[in-house]
Amino acid sequence: MSVQIAQRTLEDLGFAQVLSALAHRCRTAPGKERASARPFLDTEDQVADALSLVGEARSLAQEQFSLPLGGVSDLRDAVNRASKGGMLEPRDLIASAQLLYAFARTREALEEREEAVPMMATLSRRLPMLEALASRIDRSFEPDGTISDRASPDLKEARDRASGLHRRIKSRLDELLHDEGFIPKLRENYYTLRNGRYVVPVVSNYRGEVPGIVHNASQTGQTLFIEPQAMVGLGNDLAIAQSVVAEEERRILQELSNQLGKESDRVLEGLEAVAELDEAEGAALLAADLDATTPEFKGVEELTLRLLRHPLLALKGTEVVPNDVLLSGEARALVVSGPNAGGKTVTLTAVGLCSLMLRCGLQIPVSAGSRMPLYRSVHSTVGDSQDLAQGLSTFSGHVAMLRDITATVSKGSVVLIDEIAADTDPREGAAIAIAVLEELIEKGAVVLVTTHLEELKALAHMDKRFLNARVGFDAKKMAPTYRLQLGAAGASSAIEVAARMGLPAHICQRARDLSLNAGGPLAKALAAAEEERRKLSEELDRARADAAAVEKLRKELEAQKQAFERDRKEKMLRFNEDVAAASEHAASEVKELLQALRAQSNEKAAQEARAALQQRAEEAAQRAKEARAELYQVVAPAPATLKVGAWVRHSGFDKDVEILELHGDEALVAAGVLKMRVPVTELSGSRTAKPQQKFPERNKQEVAMKKATAVAPAEIKATNFRCDVRGMRADEALTEVEEFLDQGMRSGEEAALIIHGHGTGALKQAIRDYLANSPYIRMFRPGESHEGGDGVTVVALRA
Repeated sequence: MSVQIAQRTLEDLGFAQVLSALAHRCRTAPGKERASARPFLDTEDQVADALSLVGEARSLAQEQFSLPLGGVSDLRDAVNRASKGGMLEPRDLIASAQLLYAFARTREALEEREEAVPMMATLSRRLPMLEALASRIDRSFEPDGTISDRASPDLKEARDRASGLHRRIKSRLDELLHDEGFIPKLRENYYTLRNGRYVVPVVSNYRGEVPGIVHNASQTGQTLFIEPQAMVGLGNDLAIAQSVVAEEERRILQELSNQLGKESDRVLEGLEAVAELDEAEGAALLAADLDATTPEFKGVEELTLRLLRHPLLALKGTEVVPNDVLLSGEARALVVSGPNAGGKTVTLTAVGLCSLMLRCGLQIPVSAGSRMPLYRSVHSTVGDSQDLAQGLSTFSGHVAMLRDITATVSKGSVVLIDEIAADTDPREGAAIAIAVLEELIEKGAVVLVTTHLEELKALAHMDKRFLNARVGFDAKKMAPTYRLQLGAAGASSAIEVAARMGLPAHICQRARDLSLNAGGPLAKALAAAEEERRKLSEELDRARADAAAVEKLRKELEAQKQAFERDRKEKMLRFNEDVAAASEHAASEVKELLQALRAQSNEKAAQEARAALQQRAEEAAQRAKEARAELYQVVAPAPATLKVGAWVRHSGFDKDVEILELHGDEALVAAGVLKMRVPVTELSGSRTAKPQQKFPERNKQEVAMKKATAVAPAEIKATNFRCDVRGMRADEALTEVEEFLDQGMRSGEEAALIIHGHGTGALKQAIRDYLANSPYIRMFRPGESHEGGDGVTVVALRA
């Protein structure tokens, strides 16, 4: 089953504007033509291939690369004429040479990037490589479009003969014009051409005295333009020589046309391939301008559009409020309500346009994670359906559209209905709307509908196939927010909108008074439910704010707890260090005491006192060591291997140190001039780079040498960043080179290669004259033999 899109739907959604934007971003006439007629694709694989091609083109655009399509023109008519034996004009032949050169440039560029863009590279292989024919045509013409003497030896010989005859005739005429006896017979002393013959202006009274052929006369008849008899023979020779030149020129044009005609099928195939590549690049630019992505679509049945933006509004540069549009589970219809001018129709048409764009293989303006089915048919009724020609009112026309839609939809259809059944009695209109929507859902269609009817808003509370959504209204600013909220019905806010539009305040107040008792039970119930929902929403917002405040307080308390724990450990450390110091002092006193005891010959008592006090000292020292280790425990893991010379972090001093020696669980480290022994458990990975030199003064000469080398002009080396302007005229080539250099400066290229060929040397000279004055260029040189010789110019770009 093929894709079915009614013309009315395309007009309702403005799809032609999307195709126009796509065509505007194409650079060739065939590409624009193809983009303007971009078709809807039947299968998922076709859509996937088209999107892959756009993705490849977009990756090239992100690398600041564009296809080298300069010189591509629409020559389909000329090529077809040549294939039938027709002779082409010089301008068509020159354009064909530029086209063939563009084919070669484009194919080479894409084949170089085949790994990154395989589909585009495959497509480029349809471009014929006919550079020999392009060169033959290019050599046959001068830059001004005239046939060159290089086109054939016979042409040069014929032109040389004609030029020689011109010189002989002019020489004889110069002699005649200086003849004192001939000058009085002339009206003025000059010669000119009439009908391709050299003549002099003779006074009519001397007609009999100047033998020759009269080729023209002035309006008064007083002057006759006569070819002197002595020049007639030379004039005849010149006419014959010129006819030979013209015939040879015609023969050359016919020969070149025939050669092009023999390759017509390949050239036309190349033009089609160029159109596809150009269209893909245009689609990539469109996607970039829309900040578009590719949603998941294979096997997808649920609609999940994240941060959807209307394509046409985004293209206009309008600030668009992005919205999520979701239809999942049992839900098959989205009922959008809310104030007028709040964005209901924008949401509707945005979904419709995205479904059409996806069917065309175009990326859509949604964020990553979006999912959208490939709908088989898209139906819409948006705007006024009134048709005076058929005698239909707005409501009658709307019903006719609903009738046609319900008759054609099926599973895989999406239906977009704006203000369903709005232009009639609200109760009967609501009944018609519900019946139509139920019929559409029964047939398997997905429906998006906008409404102000309260009965439709209530459907979502009774039928899981319906889901409410509303566009917001800011009561403080008295203006819509354009934000879509799923799962809630919206009030029309008609009186507020009317007040914002300038309706007098007393009228708006009277309308509010009347509206209080105007609604039926259903409307009042919905209003009460909506008010309850609003209160719950406010309470939820307050609860979230309270939860955020509690979380902030929890983090602050946690930080205070950590600070308190660190302070406690520091105090413990100081206490244990004091204990250790006291123990050492006590041990010293004990030693003195032991010496006194030995003097008293009470060795046993002295040993017992010494052992007890030593144990106390060791216990105090151990407690101090444990407290220190606990306080400065290493957060980051220790280095895998500790070795002499390693640059590590000492947690106690909170600075990086160098390991000088390792002895079991201890290390000798250096922090500047300070050296100390520390436990290896206090060492972790360094936070800074290890200093390279302790005596930087020794390297002054080396640093100076490096600076001198850095500022010295370096040799320009060849690069893969290149621009091929062979076959272009000078003005086109300079434009191409300027854009190329500008691109190189933006992308940070240091050098570039410009390929201009040898030719007559005019193109080469024009480019080098331009480079000599270009602000982009630091210096340039002719290419070396392995780079292409004098047929290329290597340039160095300014930093």
